[in-house]
Amino acid sequence: MKRVLTALALTATLGVAIPAFAADAAEVGKPAPAFTLKDETGKEHSLAQYQGKIVVLEWTNPGCPFVQRHYKAKTMQTTLKGFDAKKVVWLAVDSTSTNTVDTDVSWKKEQAFTYPILRDTEGTVGHAYGARTTPHMYVIDEKGVLRYAGAIDDDPRGKSATPVNNVKTAVDALLSGKPVPESSTEPYGCSVKYKS
Repeated sequence: MKRVLTALALTATLGVAIPAFAADAAEVGKPAPAFTLKDETGKEHSLAQYQGKIVVLEWTNPGCPFVQRHYKAKTMQTTLKGFDAKKVVWLAVDSTSTNTVDTDVSWKKEQAFTYPILRDTEGTVGHAYGARTTPHMYVIDEKGVLRYAGAIDDDPRGKSATPVNNVKTAVDALLSGKPVPESSTEPYGCSVKYKS
């Protein structure tokens, strides 16, 4: 009898815990989950410190062929260069459990980009946002509301000569004071290599 009661209690506890976690997950049109993470140099970054700016979050993994393709094509770097640095912040997030600080430092040096790589080896922030792939992109407006979640572009196989850059479209709309035309798309890439 004690085993049955323990099992029921555990089930009830899990039943409550799962919806609570789901309610905290990122949802377009709602405030983006708060976070504080250290970058590859040990500097802390929090979502709150960028209030008043548009924030682009890019889930990344240097070992992922999809990420490598986009960096070889300079997709991320070129997209960022098109934005006003005073109004838009770009943060890469590495939730790969096996990647080290050295992995991220080497990748950043090799690819010659300037934005930070936030270290999320425990996967806490990745799970909060529901990040599934590398890359998986999120655009947060000046008030901290999530306005876009999904793929960097509409070209999963890298075959299009003129891919539509979903992140650029979302940021441009926000900078113009307009609604984001397509607030979510299906992300593509490698699965995020979470700890569990």
